[in-house]
Amino acid sequence: MQRRVLLEVSNLKKYYKDIKAVDDVSFSVLEGSLFSFLGPNGAGKSTTIKMITTLLEKDGGKFLLNGTDDKEQLRRQIGVVFQENVLDPDLTVRENLILRGALYLKTKEAVLVRYNQLVEKLQLKEIENQRFKTLSGGQKRRVEIARALFSNPVLLLLDEPTTGLDPETRKMVWQVIEKLRKEENITVFLTTHYMEEAANADYIVIIDKGKIKVEGSPQELKETYSKDYFRVVPNDKVALEAYFTKKKHNYIKSGQQYQIEINDSTDSLLVIDEIRTNIKSFEVVKGTLDDVFINVIGENHV
Repeated sequence: MQRRVLLEVSNLKKYYKDIKAVDDVSFSVLEGSLFSFLGPNGAGKSTTIKMITTLLEKDGGKFLLNGTDDKEQLRRQIGVVFQENVLDPDLTVRENLILRGALYLKTKEAVLVRYNQLVEKLQLKEIENQRFKTLSGGQKRRVEIARALFSNPVLLLLDEPTTGLDPETRKMVWQVIEKLRKEENITVFLTTHYMEEAANADYIVIIDKGKIKVEGSPQELKETYSKDYFRVVPNDKVALEAYFTKKKHNYIKSGQQYQIEINDSTDSLLVIDEIRTNIKSFEVVKGTLDDVFINVIGENHV
């Protein structure tokens, strides 16, 4: 079944005097998808997000979420998890969430019902009476996600949600996010500097200097903007270099290892077949989103 467009951004613009912070940006986010919005610092990501979340007025263009651009409706339909924690450090988890819930729901009963739902979904029961400042990084992220979900948003915007967390905690946070995507049918709009997180997206947009540079699925971007590599440690370096020269392979030498670009695994099989008696060890390395980012934006921004 074809997904419908949930968020439609058309020709969005934001200028600061002579600086085009966001310059005619257009993209669509499909309902139920994981959408990743990437770019170096100063590319226009934060400015775009601030306009979508109504924190900043746009200078041109438009965007519609669920068919509306009404500010009040947008604020209710978008939940935001900021890079920095925004909850009160001296209040308990329960106090923080109940206080935030009262901003969105009209009755105490409705607030408590939603609170209990989120405590269960995000496994917060054991820490609900702890002060926010005493929590671990991963626990704080879970509570911040609960805050963002109180209004039952259709779009969850995650702005660098795992920055500063150790790998195991980052994995745990993503397990929570994936569970919520399935159980609450939430669309996720992600910004991140971790390319392995972006690689799980359904669709990626890379922006730089206010303009969209490339967009597509992770696989489409890797096929277009990255290469696979064949790496080999030979028994005889001189013979291998002679072979590469004869075949016109440009190679990179690093210690005992040699590397050449290949188009696909078939290329590596041909090379292996021709030099198999001279192979001590080898590996085929697939192109990554890091390669895409470097090739599109440049190494200076990595």
